[in-house]
Amino acid sequence: MLVLFETAAGYAIFKVLDESKLQQVDSLYKEFETPEKANKILKLKHFEKFQDTTEALAAATALVEGKLGKSLKKVLKKVVAKEAHEQLAISDAKLGGVIKEKLDLSCVHSPAVAELMRCIRAQMEGLISGLPPRDFSAMSLGLAHSLSRYKLKFSPDKVDTMIVQAISLLDDLDKELNNYIMRCREWYGWHFPELGKVITDNLAYCKTVRKVGDRTNVSSTDLSEILPEEIEAEVKLAAEISMGTEVSEQDIGNIRHLCDQVIEISEYRAQLYDYLKNRMMAIAPNLTVMVGELVGARLISHAGSLLNLAKHPASTVQILGAEKALFRALKTRKDTPKYGLIYHASLVGQTTAKNKGKISRMLAAKTALAIRYDALGEDTNAEMGVENRAKLEARLRQLEEKGIRRISGTGKAMAKADKYQHKSEVKMYDPSGDSTIPSTSKKRKFEEVEGETSEQGPVTPVVKSKKPKKESLTEEQETETTAAETPKKKKKKKDKKAEEEPEEPKGEEEVAVSESTEKKKKKKKKKVKEEEDE
Repeated sequence: MLVLFETAAGYAIFKVLDESKLQQVDSLYKEFETPEKANKILKLKHFEKFQDTTEALAAATALVEGKLGKSLKKVLKKVVAKEAHEQLAISDAKLGGVIKEKLDLSCVHSPAVAELMRCIRAQMEGLISGLPPRDFSAMSLGLAHSLSRYKLKFSPDKVDTMIVQAISLLDDLDKELNNYIMRCREWYGWHFPELGKVITDNLAYCKTVRKVGDRTNVSSTDLSEILPEEIEAEVKLAAEISMGTEVSEQDIGNIRHLCDQVIEISEYRAQLYDYLKNRMMAIAPNLTVMVGELVGARLISHAGSLLNLAKHPASTVQILGAEKALFRALKTRKDTPKYGLIYHASLVGQTTAKNKGKISRMLAAKTALAIRYDALGEDTNAEMGVENRAKLEARLRQLEEKGIRRISGTGKAMAKADKYQHKSEVKMYDPSGDSTIPSTSKKRKFEEVEGETSEQGPVTPVVKSKKPKKESLTEEQETETTAAETPKKKKKKKDKKAEEEPEEPKGEEEVAVSESTEKKKKKKKKKVKEEEDE
């Protein structure tokens, strides 16, 4: 039996001297405890050395993928084909199938062979003569590094650590610049406060202060390189009538030094932004096209790396950066946030407030695809990102124009928008609503009521009894007073109803009913009179 063993230095083919030892798999390692014992079982038949690291890497990758490389094919044809009757022990069953197909050699892969390979690896220096241990370890290390780079598709341009550091530095520079500019405006504002209102641009303000110095020099200084003509004229006019205090030359010197710092940091920030833009286009071109350089870099920085960001689903990408709001919403059982860092993307920013949630969800879905393509794909073009962005822009236009497809018979018909017609009802102002005075006076109403009652017939006057002392009041007198008050209240209500309701023609039946009711009323009145007399 022959054994094929690959090392970092080359291919080694051994001949098994004692095959009976291979049957004892559990105790095989005891036979390889020393190089002398190992040489009694195996003998090196042929060793094919690699020319350079590139050849070693090609052979290693072919072996990992289960393919038959060119160098291995040559070795097998040269050595093994002469002894075709013998079996070839190999470590990979997939590779054995390929060798059997192409070279018609019988290959063996079993637990005993796997244990034999481990034993050979342990005593490799003793079995392969003529290979210094130092050189062999250097070859192994070089091949390991090359293989790792190949597996990870490593490229120096694909290092996303630079992006994480650059965007963090950019944010820090923005904070420092804001602090410096605020301090500069406040400091120089004591001397020339009107300048801050005239010049709104921070960089132009600092350049003007550095060039002018004391406000008395404004009239003799040419500011045409920094400011437009109108603003320059305003500055010179404001300097003549300024209300600021006088400051010393030492103070002006310190303010100028601060302005120099602001200008230098601003220039470095612009340079850093260009570097970040180029690096983003090299590492994540599709992500850059979808959301822009700054938002893309912040997403990568927040996730830690491009590969970590590629592992996130679209829903996580959508709310990345709004974790605090998310957990607060979950805790209080309120609505969860619709967007995080992705809110600053141009597509979300240009939509109306009504459609921001929809667009952020769609953008997150397409962005997640773009991130995975950039992180794991081999191509470095931005075609997919451009295509997806065009789809999103078309969808955005459709939402803005309300051109949503209606679900009807065919499902293809577009909803036809009706022509806009401005329908406005002109309402005139009614001034009568402002008046709080009633239309008829109370006196007139009272006279009308008296007239109607006189027409109906004589009404028995109800004499109001004087209020006796509380001590002399008995239960019987209380009942009498309440009985006297009730018919009076009822009569007043009926009189009011008679005024409001118009008289209708009465039929024979209605007349009979009214007569009977009048009789009942007379009886009640008589009873009340008798009770009062008693």
